[in-house]
Amino acid sequence: MRRRDFVLRGLAVGITTWSRAVRAAPAPDSTLNFYHIHTREHLKVNYREQGRILPDALDAIAHLLRDFRRQETHPIEVALLDTLSALYERFERRGHFEVISGYRAPRTNEALRRVTTGVAKDSLHLHGRAIDIRLTSADTATLRDAALSLQQGGVGYYPESKFVHIDTGRLRSWQG
Repeated sequence: MRRRDFVLRGLAVGITTWSRAVRAAPAPDSTLNFYHIHTREHLKVNYREQGRILPDALDAIAHLLRDFRRQETHPIEVALLDTLSALYERFERRGHFEVISGYRAPRTNEALRRVTTGVAKDSLHLHGRAIDIRLTSADTATLRDAALSLQQGGVGYYPESKFVHIDTGRLRSWQG
């Protein structure tokens, strides 16, 4: 009986792990639609085609999500793009993401820390692993709930500023 229980528990853990991996697996084709509110630039881009990452698309995304204050770019983590793609899919790929903040250069991050609360010293924005967004086809509370349901990383909700922070760090959530 004990051996049987052990085997059944092992199978349950394996199935759970497998189902999480399947749920988190990116689509073969992944298109994102962005509008940067500060630069007024628009980008609709397919960054994954038949499962293959498209380097030129990643360059275009890094340019759009650059630190617009310093004009510095940084690679954006594909896992963050995959999270955004999964979110976009939840809303039937309607509307576009309004970008408030993507990559932040260290000097920009420090300057923001001096004038506002809630800016982490080692923010994941510094590493291309975080984004602050809205989605034009959903209110921010609904976007937050959808992001939380993915269980893919950190989700911050800023109702007064009307944006959601999404990152690829550890699973956590907060309200600012």
